[in-house]
Amino acid sequence: MAVGEVEFAESVFPSSSSKTSAAQVLDKERTFSSSLPTDVMVYLLLTALLLAVWQFSRMNYFKAGDDIGYWLGVAGGVMMLLLFSYPLRKHFKFSRNWGRLKWWFLVHMVLGVGGPLLILLHSTFRVGSLNAAVALYSMLAVAASGVIGRFIYARVNRGLHGEKASLRDLQSRAGLVEEDARSRLSFAKEVEARLLAFERRELEAEGGWLTYARQVFWLPVQQWLTYRRCVRDLHLSLRSLAQDQQWSQELLAKREQASRKLVSEYLHAVTRVAQFTAYARLFSLWHIAHIPFVYLLVISAVVHVVAVHAY
Repeated sequence: MAVGEVEFAESVFPSSSSKTSAAQVLDKERTFSSSLPTDVMVYLLLTALLLAVWQFSRMNYFKAGDDIGYWLGVAGGVMMLLLFSYPLRKHFKFSRNWGRLKWWFLVHMVLGVGGPLLILLHSTFRVGSLNAAVALYSMLAVAASGVIGRFIYARVNRGLHGEKASLRDLQSRAGLVEEDARSRLSFAKEVEARLLAFERRELEAEGGWLTYARQVFWLPVQQWLTYRRCVRDLHLSLRSLAQDQQWSQELLAKREQASRKLVSEYLHAVTRVAQFTAYARLFSLWHIAHIPFVYLLVISAVVHVVAVHAY
């Protein structure tokens, strides 16, 4: 391997002491970044279950007022009632040792899906009275709010400290911190400058709802556009370097792939840190809006049950 190849390999692939740290951070980033396809699968599954329940309700095997419909409503109501076990486990001291919180949250999500589906099946997607309509629509509002809350929660659950730790490690690998004696991307000054500008613009942006909205909805697009520009600059810089060092096409492709991966991970880390505050604010707003719907659901459900048994 030529001297130039050795220098470039060392610049992109750190020494053995830093490989372990880099590998650990990459594992964390892959784990967290997989939340998007997981979300897509979850929401597709929810849609499929909802369509299946609707289709089954059209087969006229039962009505809301007969025995089957009645016990479907009871089962769904019990599941909705058991949803309150999660905040009980989470907020009261006497229940702190009742198992791991993440399993309670998983059960909470399962109940939050199963309960509304059974109640929709019980109602056959129809409402026959005002109190039934209020109870049903309150339940749907709570269920929809829970789905939105899960999406936001997944993006704040990791914590800002973990996000910044990943960014610092990637900064070190890319050479974008002052302590590094040599930049990992010194062969592509345009890329180095573009990454630094992207980081400063997003991490030093003034707070405000317009900024938070932009970071949630538009920043991923900016991340992709910045990545494409960096890829273009990397390609030109590496081709020039390959001609000077007489690299093979295979080696050039390998180095370009490694550089692209580093840039992609770095931009992703900056975006995650920038979005954390935005999602945290959205989560606080969601919590404020979610609680009144829960109270309305409880009251309307009690009225509905009393009315059904009284009349």
